[in-house]
Amino acid sequence: MPPLDYLVLRLIRRHLPDRAIRALLRRGLIIRPGLETRAPQAASRRFLDVLKTAGDTITGRRVMIFGYGGRFDVGVGLLRAGAGHVVLVDPYVSPPPASKLKAEPALTVVSAPLDSYPCSGGKPVDLVFSNSVMEHVGDVARAVKDLARATAPRGQHFHFIDLRDHFFRHPFEMLCYSERQWRRFLNPGSNLNRLRAGDYERLFAERFGQVKVETLYSDLPAFRAVRARIRPEFLSGNNERDAATHILLRASRPS
Repeated sequence: MPPLDYLVLRLIRRHLPDRAIRALLRRGLIIRPGLETRAPQAASRRFLDVLKTAGDTITGRRVMIFGYGGRFDVGVGLLRAGAGHVVLVDPYVSPPPASKLKAEPALTVVSAPLDSYPCSGGKPVDLVFSNSVMEHVGDVARAVKDLARATAPRGQHFHFIDLRDHFFRHPFEMLCYSERQWRRFLNPGSNLNRLRAGDYERLFAERFGQVKVETLYSDLPAFRAVRARIRPEFLSGNNERDAATHILLRASRPS
């Protein structure tokens, strides 16, 4: 049986007005803001750490943060760490005051869809980072295509993706409903595309010559508890992979 608390809160969340959602996000109540918003320094450090693990450096590089959440701090943190230029992309936040941009000439803010960056002559970037953003993208194939266009030939991508239902008490519950049920009644305004690790790997492989997906965290007990209810399109047959809750996707060699 579907958990009653899940259905009630999902339906409420579905119909909350935007103003109420923004108020909850500001206060960190019920809806949890992203890492870039609530802890930008930690977000910057996460990007720097994964880059160091890959044996690369940010020094002098042109960096894009896809979905920065409206806080400049994460970009400023990368500039202070040595980045040559940082491009912040997020179509869902208001454009910043011109005075703020003048204060950080090595910072470019794109408050528009991603494709507006390469289409307006934006220089190709060397590094692309995102944190808990890809799972909210409606058309991931289009986003990956635009990301590839915006990436220099030797550029690298590092995307941290949260595969959980964002009602975190039930991390796999969203996989138990048909596409029609999800879209009409349960999908939150922030959108969860419900793609799994294999889906992201396939979509990035269509635009990048090298793709690697690493499972960072998994929850096999929670997965097994609902596996009988999960719809077959979300199952690969590999329980270990299907139980992944967080992955890191690395991509390079854009085409």
